[in-house]
Amino acid sequence: MKKSKFTDEQIAYALKQAELGTPVAEVRRNMGISDATFYNG
Repeated sequence: MKKSKFTDEQIAYALKQAELGTPVAEVRRNMGISDATFYNG
């Protein structure tokens, strides 16, 4: 299995931002997550 380029803390932060109402597209952009990574993850 391929190792994630994001740490557990970064993933938790992104999820928290989305829970707080930040649009997912903005969270992805801020973290440098591509469309393909997001949809294939």
